[in-house]
Amino acid sequence: MPTAYDVPPDLLISRLAEYLKQQFPMIKPPEWAGYVKTSSGRERPPADKDWWYVRCASILRKVYLHGPLSVKDLSSAYGGRKRRGVAPAHHVDAGTSIIRHAIHQLEAAGLLEKTPRGRVITSKGRSIVDALSAEIFKEMIKRDPVLARIAGAGGVGVESGSA
Repeated sequence: MPTAYDVPPDLLISRLAEYLKQQFPMIKPPEWAGYVKTSSGRERPPADKDWWYVRCASILRKVYLHGPLSVKDLSSAYGGRKRRGVAPAHHVDAGTSIIRHAIHQLEAAGLLEKTPRGRVITSKGRSIVDALSAEIFKEMIKRDPVLARIAGAGGVGVESGSA
């Protein structure tokens, strides 16, 4: 069965964001989400109106791939380059408030859980990510049938009808 390792991250995150928006009413942007920047290194707030769902989906994928992760780990991962005029740029961590609120909403939905070493994905969260990954991989095989043979050789385990 294909997993999050086998599909492009942008396709998985966008599909997962739509799924979270439709299926989980407890995952919704706070009132202040329309006015905040995601990091002190950014100049403007996100342009996408659904950026909160994309960030939640991205956090879920990161914890799936690299968990257990702490808020500090995610803050470093979502940070970036801060331009300082004529001085050399430096790395700046992302704001932790956005990450904490998103994690709390994902925990309330039952997709993440807290352990002493950090947040890990639950079996419910893993099954959702795996199911969406399988759908995306099947669509990729329809577009490019060569992937079915590669997947069969690599042990990904997708049924390849007529390959």
